[in-house]
Amino acid sequence: MNLIEKYAPIASSKSIGQYTPPKCFELAGKTFHFVIDTNEECGDAVLNFTGETTVEWAIRGGSEMVEAEYECRKSDDRTYLVTYCTTEGNMRSNHTWVIDLDQELVTFLRCPIGENPYYPYLIDSHFGFGYIKIEGKEHTDRRRHGFTDEVAGTAVKWTYGHELSTVHVYYHPNWYRIGYPKDDIRSKEAEATNTMFNEMMKALPGPDEPAYYVRIKEGMYLVSVTEQNMEKILGEKVGFRSDTLCFLDNWDRMYSVGRGFGTMTSNGEDRPIFVMIGKYGAPVEVDEHFFTDSNPYLV
Repeated sequence: MNLIEKYAPIASSKSIGQYTPPKCFELAGKTFHFVIDTNEECGDAVLNFTGETTVEWAIRGGSEMVEAEYECRKSDDRTYLVTYCTTEGNMRSNHTWVIDLDQELVTFLRCPIGENPYYPYLIDSHFGFGYIKIEGKEHTDRRRHGFTDEVAGTAVKWTYGHELSTVHVYYHPNWYRIGYPKDDIRSKEAEATNTMFNEMMKALPGPDEPAYYVRIKEGMYLVSVTEQNMEKILGEKVGFRSDTLCFLDNWDRMYSVGRGFGTMTSNGEDRPIFVMIGKYGAPVEVDEHFFTDSNPYLV
């Protein structure tokens, strides 16, 4: 039996989720109290992990606990990425948390769909930074996770599956560029997919999209990117509607865990996207112009 012939097509069908690591259930039964005192999402917050996949949460000082089904992955032994979907009024929303036990710190990312009255599928990102409140222990360290420019100047090829990879060029503290390499492709289907995405990019003024880079600790960054310009210009022609992806990148080990959230429009019908992602990094050479080209979306 040739296992490649049997299983490779099955693995490839998992797309961006193929290399996602197993679920982490370590937080089940634990309750975290957070003090979010920096940036937009300030206020007390609570995550009560009632089970291996269920959580009750409250944010911005609210007292009413809301139930959700969560996903959890680890980027190192003591740093967790927790994410779940919820509803804010009539808007779908995603909450993502980075729980850093080593420094007793937390990052909160809230991504609602529909805040922009001109682009109803557009997703915006709202951050909060704070610390883990521990009973009987005063948190005296004033340092927090926070936005950084340390990632700018980096280009890396991220591999999500045995036939799926992208090149990310982090050229600016608030922007990134993406490309779809043709090397390492072994099937006609994968080659066709990359060709399609590369042709799609030619219809845009540039592959630039807004990005946020948050320093979690030495060698670890939360990178959040959102396909806003693609949505504004191409809309449902692409199918993916302003999808937002955030990754907890571990540069010490050159791998990452993350999540994708948004909407897929196909044949006039919408379906929600919420997927967990794993990826592996490798050095890549890109033309210098990827770092120096002007941003076509800014004056």
